[in-house]
Amino acid sequence: MTGRTGRGVVLEEFGAPLALREFALPPAPERGMIVACGYGGICGTDLHLQQGHLPIPTPLVLGHEGLGTVRELGEGTTHDAVGAELRPGDSVMWASSIACGTCPPCRLHREPTLCENRRTYGVNRSTLNGPELSGSWADHIVLQPGTTVVKAAEGVDPLAAMSLACAGPTVVHALYERRPVRLGEVVVVQGSGPVGLAAAAFAQLAGAAKVIVIGGPAERLDRAAKAGIGDVHLNIADAADQEQVLNEVRAATGGQGADLVIECAGVPQAVAQGLTLARRGGTYLVIGQYTDAGDTLVNPHQIVYRQLDVIGSWAFTGAHLVEYVRLLPTLAARFDLASLVTPFPLDRHADALAAVADGSVMKAVLTSCPPPRPPPPARGPPAAPRGGGTRLGRPAPRTPGVGAHRRTWTTARTAGAGHGGAARRISRPRA
Repeated sequence: MTGRTGRGVVLEEFGAPLALREFALPPAPERGMIVACGYGGICGTDLHLQQGHLPIPTPLVLGHEGLGTVRELGEGTTHDAVGAELRPGDSVMWASSIACGTCPPCRLHREPTLCENRRTYGVNRSTLNGPELSGSWADHIVLQPGTTVVKAAEGVDPLAAMSLACAGPTVVHALYERRPVRLGEVVVVQGSGPVGLAAAAFAQLAGAAKVIVIGGPAERLDRAAKAGIGDVHLNIADAADQEQVLNEVRAATGGQGADLVIECAGVPQAVAQGLTLARRGGTYLVIGQYTDAGDTLVNPHQIVYRQLDVIGSWAFTGAHLVEYVRLLPTLAARFDLASLVTPFPLDRHADALAAVADGSVMKAVLTSCPPPRPPPPARGPPAAPRGGGTRLGRPAPRTPGVGAHRRTWTTARTAGAGHGGAARRISRPRA
């Protein structure tokens, strides 16, 4: 050990308050590194982890999305994922999971997002198995060999980068690999949480003719509109007559339905509604059902009658994180991403979690000795991504990310970080 210590927010018992604990900080592992976490995002999945809705080991330091400063490089660590030289003091982001590379999805099916043995920071790395500081809700994190690490985008506010830190790579996988957005398409996004806003923003960058966001509550939709995300914003969360809102969505598409409907709500009942919002011959892309929130009734005739392509997309890989970081200057120039984030000091983790649960914030981020924030980029026409144009290059194979709220179709006015939020109100975790 080094004699150094670090603090982390620990899940010790399901359903119990989290605890801020101090741990010994080990030397940087070979081919790994120690990062001083400036920012650790709170995702919808974190709420479910705390309540015991997912089978994970305890105790563990939570947090699977982060941005920080390299403190120490392990032996053999010299460059990031794109070949840029790394030095202590560099600002970096890192992928949440490491795929094993040997299970059938990794080895045979070229689907590392479906890895059967993935290791995920802040999710399945117990403090009992070490190193203890293996989550981003901490002032330091120990990154292991195999982690995809990339230098943070220069000139981009760290809060802007953290606004979609999990949602962004998830949507890169979904929209630029599972079902790309095509020029001139009409796109409907179900859900106005981070994943829904990421889907809407990326669809706009990809050249969609119109992007319609359906979600709520009103404050969340207003924030999206002020940030420049989406062209039409319709509130189904507070609607007395949801069918009337769905008719407004259809009318906004021109009456025929959308070319592409993207589910980012995490509400099972939203799926049946979404199938009816696509045009005949269109596509229904499901991103938001990351956590099993139960069964729902679906009329399969709608799939056949509309001759729909129904596609699922699970999580993301380090390659998708790299693409997200490459896009950040363009995203931050066009959309006011930092306005979506509410920062909380690390010792106010309970307040931050409560704000995510009750929907009073769009995106909560824990801060701990953050590096200096650069001035915001000049607003104006977005710079083209590498290679020209606004369409992402095809990412390399994928590895899991995390995030999605378990939701119930109730009247609770709560919000979803993680994978979005829509419909009649959602995101209070089920006990």
